[in-house]
Amino acid sequence: MNYIGSKLSLLDFLDRSIEEVAGKDKSLIFCDLFAGTGAVGTHFKKKGHKVIANDLQYYSYVLNRHFVGNHKPLKFEGLIVLVSGLKSADIAERKNIVCEYLQNLDGVKGFVYQNYCPNDSGDEQRLYFTAENGKKCDAIREKIEEWRNKKLINDDEYFYLLATLLEAIDKSANTASVYGAFLKSIKKSAGKPMALSPLPLYLNDNEHEIYNEDVNDVIKKISPDIIYLDPPYNTRQYSANYHILETIAKNDRPKIKGKTGLRDWSGQKSVYCSRAKVKQAFADLIKNAKARYIFLSYNNEGLMSLNDIKEIMSSRGKYGYFTQDYSRFKADNNRDYSANKTTEYLHYVVVNN
Repeated sequence: MNYIGSKLSLLDFLDRSIEEVAGKDKSLIFCDLFAGTGAVGTHFKKKGHKVIANDLQYYSYVLNRHFVGNHKPLKFEGLIVLVSGLKSADIAERKNIVCEYLQNLDGVKGFVYQNYCPNDSGDEQRLYFTAENGKKCDAIREKIEEWRNKKLINDDEYFYLLATLLEAIDKSANTASVYGAFLKSIKKSAGKPMALSPLPLYLNDNEHEIYNEDVNDVIKKISPDIIYLDPPYNTRQYSANYHILETIAKNDRPKIKGKTGLRDWSGQKSVYCSRAKVKQAFADLIKNAKARYIFLSYNNEGLMSLNDIKEIMSSRGKYGYFTQDYSRFKADNNRDYSANKTTEYLHYVVVNN
């Protein structure tokens, strides 16, 4: 998923830098408190760490609940009678067969089709998806929820299938990466049929913890060894930019408004996007953190200054930082930017006992 602030291209930098400070002990519990699509948490899970992940957005919780939380084979035993070929298949292949079954469902005219696609309503159309992809998304989403309500799938299987759908429909979105607006005509990638490609499943023996709460509340509940923080850097609110993924994840058919069909996201506003509130919120977060090492990703154009961050983090112990230049996230290739690259800072503090 092409996600604002994604650290996928910076994983090597993060890995090297964190190991230089905290060492290579895989028994250390790693915590990612602004988890996004789960790229960082998944990376450290694959290295052998127990991972704690959190994000305020529910679609993000869904992704992390699968990529980080799921660590055992998915058997789909409740669907054996319903889905042809499932009983005789190897356990590892069953998720592929279930995805194929869902892919072959006939589309239905559900919430996504009615509100975010060109349809037969006669009203002004929102061009977020083609009609066929919208109907396919609706059919798959309804079936996943039906299976869960009938207890034909367990929670691990539910979040696997839902994460798979979110990844698939995002690839079919007729947007410039975010959902703040749709394009005026259907672009080539959005015009292709949505493909429900099975997501990878990373197995290990650790029981991971996934939260969907305010970060300043979660910090008081946990005691990991390493805390990694990747808060928003600017005033761009994720709730508005990914509102359709939130609606598909929650399946709550919210009241929507405006040209973009925006749901009410007032309860998900992040104080880390507020110039007036971010410093105090960050100070409280660092104050309440119970960990041996705290790391913060932040770029050189963020709402907090380098001095703000140094002042707050150094109050807990030995402070330092690493830097890495990287390409700017561009939601719109036609927009003028002041620079093509920004500097990523990885601040750290080795906490005093």
